[in-house]
Amino acid sequence: MGSRLASFVVAALWAVVGLAVFVALWQFATLGSTAVPGPLDSARTLGDLLSRPFFNTTNDKGIGLHLYVSLRRVFLGFGLAALVGIALGLIMGAVRPVWSALNPLVQVLRPVSPLAWFPIWLYIIEEPAQSAVIVIFITALWPTLINTAAGAGSIPRDQRNVALVFKFRPLAYLWHVLIPNALPSIITGLRLSMGIGWMVIVAVEMLQGNSGIGYFVWNSYNALELDKVVAAIVLIGVVGLVLDAILLMLSRWVTPEEVHG
Repeated sequence: MGSRLASFVVAALWAVVGLAVFVALWQFATLGSTAVPGPLDSARTLGDLLSRPFFNTTNDKGIGLHLYVSLRRVFLGFGLAALVGIALGLIMGAVRPVWSALNPLVQVLRPVSPLAWFPIWLYIIEEPAQSAVIVIFITALWPTLINTAAGAGSIPRDQRNVALVFKFRPLAYLWHVLIPNALPSIITGLRLSMGIGWMVIVAVEMLQGNSGIGYFVWNSYNALELDKVVAAIVLIGVVGLVLDAILLMLSRWVTPEEVHG
């Protein structure tokens, strides 16, 4: 326990040093500039935004409401992608013909920019908010699907042989062999999916333009309020860090011996 605490303290100190160096370089780079805000101006603006995060008027909303809208869209798309990606990935990894049939299609669709899907779905369903959720679903699907399939396809041969000897039924094989071996890869895929989804939602909301943190950034830019843009960027980064930390804690709780970061 003492060594873990010492390691945590040392890591925290180095993190503070890195942050201090970054802020100092930022301050130095913006000296004498009236166009780009420095860290102190951005911090004051962020404090003002967080002092009334949930106000809601006819023409404006607090940044907390924009964050809530963005997080709701990301979690909806991410949840759907997790359900489809894990289920389909397990099947692809366990059944070789399914892998052979679907893998080429996955490799063709995976490199397509998520933003390329947005106008298509916007035209189909004519609803920007739902289109954004679908784009996040497509974005988050591939990392989860590919990592799950890779984990399910790399089960040790001896475990497969044991399952054959004991004549495991499909559900028993799924629960006792397939999922435990694929779980570390599944968690890794989920972490990647959440990170990419949170990154893409900002760009999508800049395009759909009526709510969300991406809309807030674009609207602040159009109003030439760059201090708000920088403050929002800091907040986006912090939220992304928290989301990844939550999934990392989940991974260590679920598979403490196999997943460490």
